[in-house]
Amino acid sequence: MRNVISSVGVLMVSAALLAGCGETDAPNESAATAEQTSAPEPSAAEIAVAEAEEVAPLVVEIMAHVSLRSDRRLMVEGESNLPDATLVQIIVEREISSVRWRERTRVDNGVFAAGPFGPGSGLPDGGYIVRVEVSEGSVQPEAVQARIGHEGQHLAGELVNQSRHGLGQVATYSRRFLVGSEPRQTRDQVEVLESPGR
Repeated sequence: MRNVISSVGVLMVSAALLAGCGETDAPNESAATAEQTSAPEPSAAEIAVAEAEEVAPLVVEIMAHVSLRSDRRLMVEGESNLPDATLVQIIVEREISSVRWRERTRVDNGVFAAGPFGPGSGLPDGGYIVRVEVSEGSVQPEAVQARIGHEGQHLAGELVNQSRHGLGQVATYSRRFLVGSEPRQTRDQVEVLESPGR
């Protein structure tokens, strides 16, 4: 009987020791949870960087078409993959005198239009350049900024360059054309616009 009691006592002591060891080796779940929840929250700058990394670059595509009205004033129409409501400026410049006409417009469903450009008497014959300039990201509507970035940092492609004013990236498309009915000798690719009805 004494052996039975000793054996039972040894078993109880062993079980207690094993139970105690198990508690000290395994981490306390509530302590682990407390450690996870006490991790520092990301700062606003870290969140902004993470969001910026999630926006895929937008390879800018712009194409403009010019047409001469019967009054010899110019219309500009074009297509672009820029977001709706993107502000663009259309500039028509006469090469010989550097006289410019400009108009602001917006991209709507992938297209834009502006004009008529030129004096009331009509454009004189000669060479002209039409430019489509995407305004800086900081002046674009919020929905456009969300896609292209506050400083145009999400814009990409061969039309993209740094703003002249140091306000980030912008996109610029340009094309040269001639107004007049007589063909001119030129070495570059240029479109010749003739007056309608002549």
